[in-house]
Amino acid sequence: MSGLPPRTGAQVLVDQLRAQGVERVTCVPGESYLAVLDALRDSGIDVLVCRQEGGAAIMAEAAGKLTGRPGICFVTRGPGATNASAGVHIARQDSTPMILFVGQIARRMRDREAFQEVDYRQMFGGVAKWAVEIDDAARIPEILARAFRVALQGRPGPVVVALPEDMLDDEAAVADAPRVVPAAPAPSGDDIARLRAMLAEARRPVVLLGGSRWTQGAVATLAAWAERHDLPVAVSFRRAQLFPADHPNFAGELGIGPNPALLARIREADLLLMVGGRLSEMPAQSYGLLGIPNPGLPLVHVHADAAELGRVYQPALAIEAAPETFCAALPDFEATGAGRAAEAHAAYRAWSETPEPKPGAFQYGEAITWLRERLPPDAVICNGAGNFATWVHRYYRFRAFGTQLAPTSGSMGYGLPAAVMAKRSHPERVVVALAGDGDVMMTVQEFATAVQYGIAVVVVVLDNGMYGTIRMHQEREYPGRVSATELRNPDFAALARTCGGHGERVERTEEFAPAFERGLASGLPAMIHCLVDPEALTPTMTLAAIREKALAARRG
Repeated sequence: MSGLPPRTGAQVLVDQLRAQGVERVTCVPGESYLAVLDALRDSGIDVLVCRQEGGAAIMAEAAGKLTGRPGICFVTRGPGATNASAGVHIARQDSTPMILFVGQIARRMRDREAFQEVDYRQMFGGVAKWAVEIDDAARIPEILARAFRVALQGRPGPVVVALPEDMLDDEAAVADAPRVVPAAPAPSGDDIARLRAMLAEARRPVVLLGGSRWTQGAVATLAAWAERHDLPVAVSFRRAQLFPADHPNFAGELGIGPNPALLARIREADLLLMVGGRLSEMPAQSYGLLGIPNPGLPLVHVHADAAELGRVYQPALAIEAAPETFCAALPDFEATGAGRAAEAHAAYRAWSETPEPKPGAFQYGEAITWLRERLPPDAVICNGAGNFATWVHRYYRFRAFGTQLAPTSGSMGYGLPAAVMAKRSHPERVVVALAGDGDVMMTVQEFATAVQYGIAVVVVVLDNGMYGTIRMHQEREYPGRVSATELRNPDFAALARTCGGHGERVERTEEFAPAFERGLASGLPAMIHCLVDPEALTPTMTLAAIREKALAARRG
């Protein structure tokens, strides 16, 4: 294009990130994209250097959840890309916009199995929404604009872009692409009229919220609408931030180990309005909650991606719409019956109010309820995967949009790096990561990242000396035969101090609150190492009880 100065491919790429409003990227440096690292140096973009590509990719995925725009991660070829694949998988299953840039071998070396050579289209083709390699620097604006659109539009997800290192040094005189604003499909007038009629006839309706592409405004609009029409509202697995738990219409979370009263309410419903989510395996109780393909009740499914409508469950009414456009069109109607929401909320409160005592001097449930009362509504709670998370989902009460970072994919190691990103993005907010001992060790090196940048997260480590979830399943299937689930852990408080952070050890319940307060007041990244009795395996069952139940079933 005449009149435009030539730029290197790396400079063109970084300028596209700026044009798309990118403020922060994560990376682990590699020689395959040195030119990009140089271009980032004077870009004004915050570059967060991580210790392992899995942590870097998780941070980018968390950024996508927090902002609704693609989180950006750069990694090197081969081992760097394979390490980062964990974050790509999370972004896929969690419907999170994300772009992973991977340094690649020089174009002239292709197909020789050069050093760390991988075909990224093939490697990521089954998990990313799109995987592409850029051969021509002049096409970078075109391809990056498409990458942002693919990541954002319909059902959001990850895009992988491979960058041959020699292409990044080529020069091109090209214009920047405009900022991408994703299409937001809206419901038709007929859709809303049919929904109004169905709601007016229903005596036992339930609303279920999930998925992504939500906004604070959409959440507030739906909450006010549900209150006007006495509608119980539940949230899908690890989507608790989509409806305030202290709202009188909140019915609870449909996830792992849900409230039996909520399951009964959904099974007995005469209308299920599902907005934004997919009702995948975890919230669907291993696909046993509704029938497939006939759900067994009138289902209204609202989703921004037409490909998700009827993919598993055939709805009575399918509405292709983004949450924001759908909530803007919500119909008023004459509600039948009264007291539905109050009854559902009372059942939720009874289920989530007071944890049962469990073996051990440290009562984790009491720590969660203390955090519930202590933390401000805008505190961000992050967790990875493990039985420890069931206490969070049951007893903590998320009261505001943008306060939960947790993987619906069940990926271990998520909480700590997600917390680092949340605190980096919102330094004024309290950010807490809750992590099991096996969970935190997956990405514990990112605590050093937090120390390096002064990112004052508080990491609460629940240490029971085992992979607790797997041990639980092991006792159910092979009672008394322990194999490959025991752990010998470091002193996490000492580890935190060695890294330059604040560390505390908690052995008794009464020690938790003072230790947490000291960690928060330290102004440093803090790790609170809590010793949990191995018998305290779930909010409802001990390890011994699970084993005895399995043995009794075999004897019977």
